Amino acid sequence: MMNHTGGTLAMAVECSLAMVMTVFLVASPGLAQTSTQPFPTPIPATDRAVRVNVVEFASLPDIGGQPAQPMLLVDEPATRRMFVNDIKGPLYTVSYDGRTVIPYLDINPSAWGIGVASPVRYRGFQSFAFHPEFSQRGARGFGKFYTLTDTGNTTPKADFAPVGWDDNSYYEPIRRRDPATHHSVLLEWTTSNPAAVTYDGGPPRELLRVEQPPGSNHNGGQLAFNPLASRGAADFGMLYMSFGDGYRSDLVQNLSTTFGKLLRIDPLGSNSRNGKYGIPAGNPFVRNATPDTLGEIYAFGLRNAQRFTWDPRTGNLFLADIGQSMVEKVTLVTAGANLGWNTWEGSFQYVSRSEVGLSNRRGDRKITYPIVEYSHKDPLLQGSVAITLGYVYRAKEIPELRGLLLFGDIPSGEIFYVSADDLPDGGQDPVRRVVFNDKGTTKTLLQLVREKNVAQGRPQALRADLRFGLGPNGRIFVLNKGDGTIRLLVR
Repeated sequence: MMNHTGGTLAMAVECSLAMVMTVFLVASPGLAQTSTQPFPTPIPATDRAVRVNVVEFASLPDIGGQPAQPMLLVDEPATRRMFVNDIKGPLYTVSYDGRTVIPYLDINPSAWGIGVASPVRYRGFQSFAFHPEFSQRGARGFGKFYTLTDTGNTTPKADFAPVGWDDNSYYEPIRRRDPATHHSVLLEWTTSNPAAVTYDGGPPRELLRVEQPPGSNHNGGQLAFNPLASRGAADFGMLYMSFGDGYRSDLVQNLSTTFGKLLRIDPLGSNSRNGKYGIPAGNPFVRNATPDTLGEIYAFGLRNAQRFTWDPRTGNLFLADIGQSMVEKVTLVTAGANLGWNTWEGSFQYVSRSEVGLSNRRGDRKITYPIVEYSHKDPLLQGSVAITLGYVYRAKEIPELRGLLLFGDIPSGEIFYVSADDLPDGGQDPVRRVVFNDKGTTKTLLQLVREKNVAQGRPQALRADLRFGLGPNGRIFVLNKGDGTIRLLVR
C-alpha cells in the first residue's frame, strides 16, 4: 500500500532546518553576491513524500568476493529478458520473474583485447545498448549491441584526445596524483542468434576511442537509442552517448572535443572522420562554419552526465548532470543546447568549488537551465553527493508514481521526484522524496542495503551507489553496489 506522509512535527523540523541553513553572502568585485548554499530551504523529509513497496527481485554474483557493481538494467522485449552490466566487465541476462541470472558476455577477458579498466568504482564497463533492430532478422542492425567501457589498452590511436594539457597548470596536481591514462571505447558486438543464452558472436568492432586525461573520473556515461523513434523517423537507430568533462572543464565549451558533450551518431553509418560510424545530417552542428567543430555533438556544457531518458508520453529528453561542489541538476535537453558548465553550475554562475554567484541567476539566454536542482548541503544527504536519473513513470501499476520524473542521489540512495507534466523552472523547492515501505516502516535504500549486508555477513556499506533500471511494462528497478540485490518497486 502507498500513501503520502506529512505531519506538524515534520513541518516544524523543516522550518528549524531552514533557519539553521542560512545563505552565506559575501561581497566580490566581480559578483554582487555569492553563496555557499544557494538553496537554504531543505528538501522536506515527509511533506508529499510517496511511499512505495519494494521487493528483492534478483541477485547478482560477487566478483572477487565483493558485491556486484551494476550500472544499468534494460529490457530486451523481443527475447523476453532483461540485461544488466557490472562495471568490472560482465553482462548478465535476468529473466522476467527474476529467478534466473545468467552470464551473457564478459568483455574483460584478454581474448577480446579490451582490458576493462576498473580500479575504482567510477571506471570500467559504463553502459550498453541494443540496436532497435537487434531481433529483426535481415535488418542492418540485426544482432547488434553496443558497449561503452574504459580500457587500459591505450596502444591504439585515439580518435579524440584532450588538448592543451601541458599548458594548464590547474590540473597538474591531478596529473601527478594519477599519471596513468586510459581510453573510453565504443564497441559494436554482433551475435548470430539474439535469443541465444550466451553471446555467440565474434570479437567486437571498435567504432570510436577517446583518450581520457590522467586522473580522470568523469569518463563515459550512458548509451541509449531513442525508444520512441519508429522506423523511418530521423532518430530511428541513432545512438546517443554522453561523455563527462574528464576533469578538463576548460574543454567543455570547446566544440572540437568530446569532453562534456552528449553525442548522437549512426553506428551503422560511415561518414565520420575514421569511417567507422555515421554522423546524422540532422545533428545541430553538422553545418557549423568552424571547421574543427564536431558534427557528432548533440548538446554540450555537461560536467558528468551519467544518465538521460525520454518521457514515453511527451518525448522530452531529460539529462542528469553531476555538479562540482554545490548543485546537482536535471535538464530538459534539446538539439544544440548548452547546459552551461563550466561558467554556470545549475542556475548560478560558477565562482569556485565553494561558491556560486547569486546576482545573475539564470541570466544568460544562450544557456539551457535545469528544470530542477538540489544542493550538496541538504541535510537528507550524506556529504558526498552525485545525481542519477531514473525514468518518467507512465505505467498503471503504481498510481501514485504516474506522471512523475524519478531521479536520485547516488551515494545516499535518496530517491526524489518532480512532476513530468508540470515541469518546474529550476530550484530545489519542487523536489519531494520517494521512500520505501518495509513492513510498515519507512526506510531508505541505504538502510535496506545495510540490513541486507548484516544478513549476508558483510560489513555494512558506507554508500548506496544508486542506479535505476527499466523493465517490461514500465517496471522500475533499483540497483546498488553494496549488496548485489536488484529491487523492484511494486504497488
